[in-house]
Amino acid sequence: MIDLYYAPTPNGHKITLFLEEAELDYRIIRVDISKGEQFNPVFLAISPNNKIPAIIDSQPADGGRPLSLFESGEILLYLAEKTGKLLSGELRERHHTLQWLFWQSSGFGPMLGQNHHFTAFAPQTIPYAIERYQVETQRLYGVLNQRLEKTPWLGGDHYSIADIACWPWVNTHEKHRIDLASYPAVNNWFERIRTRPATERAMQKIQQI
Repeated sequence: MIDLYYAPTPNGHKITLFLEEAELDYRIIRVDISKGEQFNPVFLAISPNNKIPAIIDSQPADGGRPLSLFESGEILLYLAEKTGKLLSGELRERHHTLQWLFWQSSGFGPMLGQNHHFTAFAPQTIPYAIERYQVETQRLYGVLNQRLEKTPWLGGDHYSIADIACWPWVNTHEKHRIDLASYPAVNNWFERIRTRPATERAMQKIQQI
């Protein structure tokens, strides 16, 4: 059993996408970030950076006591290694997958998040910030498109945790003022993932919690 501390955000969706693909038994524990529940001491003991998602694995591979983890990229890597799924064992594809996973964690997600913040939530309009993050968002979509013009999935020939990490952010493209028609390889990749049964099940979780 995996306990998933979750909110319906792109980072939260990454983990439900994996869990549904891997058909793991899990329980969602909703963290209402609009009410500040991410600052609850019980949650901070699991996720000291006060961010979702976080997990507790009650059956880690070493047979020891339950293991708690935070940071969505690390959780994806841990679950892939635990299950042997969605991360190739072949040297080159494995490390291509990991570099795109880290690309998402260090650049794609944070920059798109800043874009959305300054466009929709900043208490005052700051044209410089809006332009800066919009330009960077477009650049990153271009990088993603170039990769997907060369290979069907980010890591290579197989769907992986790198695709799972990126897809929920692309799913919010309208919030970033991105027209996927301008990035045809991304659009094709996006639709292939959107229609996967596991993706459909994962996204239905939004309606159930």
